[in-house]
Parts: sequence; C-alpha cells; structure tokens
Amino acid sequence: MAGHNFNFTGGEHLTKISATWFVSYSYYLLIDKNHLNWKNNKTYISRISKYNATTEYHKHWLGQIKNMNDDKLIINEIGVSPSKTKEMANEILAAHEVTQR
Repeated sequence: MAGHNFNFTGGEHLTKISATWFVSYSYYLLIDKNHLNWKNNKTYISRISKYNATTEYHKHWLGQIKNMNDDKLIINEIGVSPSKTKEMANEILAAHEVTQR
C-alpha cells in the first residue's frame, strides 16, 4: 500500500496506522459497533496496538483528517471513501464535544 507522510503533530504515527483506518476504528469504538471496515485490513491487530499507544493525538488527527485533501484518503484497503471518512471524523468530533460538556 502506498502511504502518505502526514506533516502535523503525531503524523509519523498516523502514517503507520493510516488515516482512513484510524477513523474507521475510532468510529467503531465510539459511534457504531456495526462498522467493521477497519477489520478489512490484515494488519489490524498491530494497528490497534499503535492506536492505543497514540491516544494523545486522536482529537488533533480527527481535526486534520476532516479537512484533508481527498488524495490523502483515497488509498485505503478497507473500502471507505474519502467523503465517508471525513463524515465519520466529523461525527466523532461532534460526539467528543458533547461528552466534554
């Protein structure tokens, strides 16, 4: 899989996880347990470990991803379009804002 380097805080870690996979797994954990696209990648177990080790970046990453160029999100192995990835990132951020009130 061709990856992209992300030039923002923690981007070197997100590059290893994949932005679309990160959003898909976050969406599964926080919004919809029926969303299982993140499992369509054979390296999902190691990605979960990286996900769990980078929680301090997650909110920042979601903000970056929702404004990302589609070219950075189009290449993924889990069948989630760039527009759906951004939609899910927005929904996660909105839910996060509600829980912090």
